[in-house]
Amino acid sequence: MRTRILILLAIGISTMGFAQKDEMKAAEKALKDGDAAAAKAALTSAASTIDSAKEKDQAEYYALLGNANYELAKKGDVASFQSALDAYNKVIAVEEASGKSKYTPVAQEKMGQMTADLVNSAVEDNNNKKFSEAAEKLYMSYKLSPKDTVYLYYAASSAVNGQDYEEALKYYKELKDVGYNGESVTYTAVNVETGETESMDKATRDLYVKAGTHKDPKEEVSPSKKPEIVKNIALIYQQMGENEKAIEAYADARAENPDDVNLVLGEANLYYAIGDKEKFKELMGQASAMAPDNADLLYNIGVINMEQGNLEDARDAYKKALAIDPGYINALLNLSTTYVNEGNGLIDEMNELGTSKEDIAKYDELKEKKDSLFREGAAVLEDALQSNPDNESILTQLKNIYGALGDNENFMRIKKLLGE
Repeated sequence: MRTRILILLAIGISTMGFAQKDEMKAAEKALKDGDAAAAKAALTSAASTIDSAKEKDQAEYYALLGNANYELAKKGDVASFQSALDAYNKVIAVEEASGKSKYTPVAQEKMGQMTADLVNSAVEDNNNKKFSEAAEKLYMSYKLSPKDTVYLYYAASSAVNGQDYEEALKYYKELKDVGYNGESVTYTAVNVETGETESMDKATRDLYVKAGTHKDPKEEVSPSKKPEIVKNIALIYQQMGENEKAIEAYADARAENPDDVNLVLGEANLYYAIGDKEKFKELMGQASAMAPDNADLLYNIGVINMEQGNLEDARDAYKKALAIDPGYINALLNLSTTYVNEGNGLIDEMNELGTSKEDIAKYDELKEKKDSLFREGAAVLEDALQSNPDNESILTQLKNIYGALGDNENFMRIKKLLGE
């Protein structure tokens, strides 16, 4: 009886093997006919028994499954890219274990093609502002080709553009973990015949220069992206309201790049947001001391202070920026705005006053103070107008101030300068 059972079992296993072969043949035929869905369906019916098949049959099965999913992906089923990737990786794993490589080269070639297709599709998605879709495809491209960590970097950037901060954070943290820095060297030389600067690998560039077809060899080193990555981790934590983690991330970011004043400004802004005004002032002082002659930095300090309502500190920063660069238009405009904002801040107080003699006197006092601030804001722009007579932003802001003051003569003068 035992022998009979063993024979029956052997027959059963043999029958399953024939079924798998039939299904793989059906899948192969369907793929040749361009029916990837039918090929996948045929293979799916054999999925439950394939792990008990011979290793060479397993490799063939997963190669066909990868091809079927890849064809479906190319027709628009994005999820099938991952299924194809899983199948091709299974091919490689099975053949590595068996010491054979009949289907591995094909699987690797298909994975390379998939990478190119995914990247091209991601570029198109980014152009169409489908940032989340682009991020997913770029991340998959990185998984297909882990040595190309730049795909992971671009996936993070696309996720940020799509405001998918959790995914972006995951990608940035992975970039940090793998030690990605994005540094690269571009080798260039000027084509003697055309006069155009061309990029190429170093060996080719050196050969061309030696041959005399090119001249002026140069090497352009792109800076490390590590500071940007750790900074973005901090900014995303801040955006997500995880302030403690953001503070830790800023510490990491500043350790990576201690001379980046923008990191100091970002950290200062975070402390202001969580209500630590003293730490905010301390960091703003650090930023100012780090680059006392940097007009752009001083302007940014002014912007942050103005956003936080610290108008005197903002005014001081804009004046310092203008002392370095008197023609800094945005600093001039914002300096004027600090006076206007301070004047506007008195309006609510004026409107709350009653009609008593004391209130009327207080109203007149506040109105004169408001108008005086507006006139001071106008004076900044009138001075700027001397060296920038056609600047539309200056003229427009000046017109608005005179309109608010009820100064019709100057209002009409500026309107004429604007061509209105």
